[in-house]
Amino acid sequence: MAKLKNDTLIRALLRQPTPYTPVWLMRQAGRYLPEYNETRARAGSFLALCKNPDLATEVTLQPLARFALDAAIVFSDILTLPEAMGLGLGFTEGEGPRLDRPLREEREIRNLTAPDPDRHLRYVLDTIRQVRKALAGEVPLIGFAGSPFTLACYMVEGGATSDFRTVKTMLYGRPELLHRILDVNCSAVTAYLNAQIESGAQVVMVFDTWGGTLGPGEYREFSLAYMQRVVEGLKRVHHGERIPSILFTKGGGAWLESIAASGCDAVGLDWTVDPGAARCRIGERVALQGNLDPAVLLAGPQAIRSGVAAVLAGFGRGGGHVFNLGHGVSQFTPPENVALLVDTVHELSQRYH
Repeated sequence: MAKLKNDTLIRALLRQPTPYTPVWLMRQAGRYLPEYNETRARAGSFLALCKNPDLATEVTLQPLARFALDAAIVFSDILTLPEAMGLGLGFTEGEGPRLDRPLREEREIRNLTAPDPDRHLRYVLDTIRQVRKALAGEVPLIGFAGSPFTLACYMVEGGATSDFRTVKTMLYGRPELLHRILDVNCSAVTAYLNAQIESGAQVVMVFDTWGGTLGPGEYREFSLAYMQRVVEGLKRVHHGERIPSILFTKGGGAWLESIAASGCDAVGLDWTVDPGAARCRIGERVALQGNLDPAVLLAGPQAIRSGVAAVLAGFGRGGGHVFNLGHGVSQFTPPENVALLVDTVHELSQRYH
């Protein structure tokens, strides 16, 4: 494998000095890009796009052809893992993902098993191999998975939900069943991320989209405890290179100290967290990633420059910061606004290093 020409992201995640603050964006390959929509139309569906390594490689690389990003993130979806467990995944335009066979019966939960990534998720691993080859060491490649709890929310509810009624009823009424799902998910996520590392991912990230819906005790027991087990099971070095890990709980600002104590290398922040306060709380232990509100990208050049400046100033001088959004790029974002964001981060961040 080619040596990295731009390792700024890796060094920032390991809290080493960098000449500027690296930037990549959650959902940087997505519906705001016309070329992505064209490729998705050729694929026929979102899931068909995920499962075609040639096309998934194409869309992974599209944002890097447009913007001076400091990393690629493999194009996939967190729900490919439940799909590999046999729960049946489908995407309806405008409605989001649905699992055809949500876990409701005790028998189904007892019979749940972790899939073999090399057999059931080979298309993702093949995409990672192809992307690494195509990148030729230009920037690092990020692999990812959903957190055990976030996956469990979809697996029990069957899709996105406003109140998490079914999974929370299980959490409080039959906690042993939810722990059984989480235990299987923990094994599955760990094996999946390690397979991604072996295939060429140079950073791995865990997306805990729904952990922030829990109370403090429930978060620690049902979400963080399992993410910590994932982190403990990850390969930290591959082919002599350190593989940093990022944990991101949307809405997790109250528990930053606990997340930082999990053993991860970096903690993702959503836009509700003050980056300066987060740095005071945990910045000596881990790197921080974030945290511009994605809606700023809808508001035009002045708002983007001001927003970037505020995040950078909030973090302050020194290393250990990866610039990102507090969540994914909106599909309504003009691509030229993303270009401005990336260029502004590179320009304004130099004074802090």
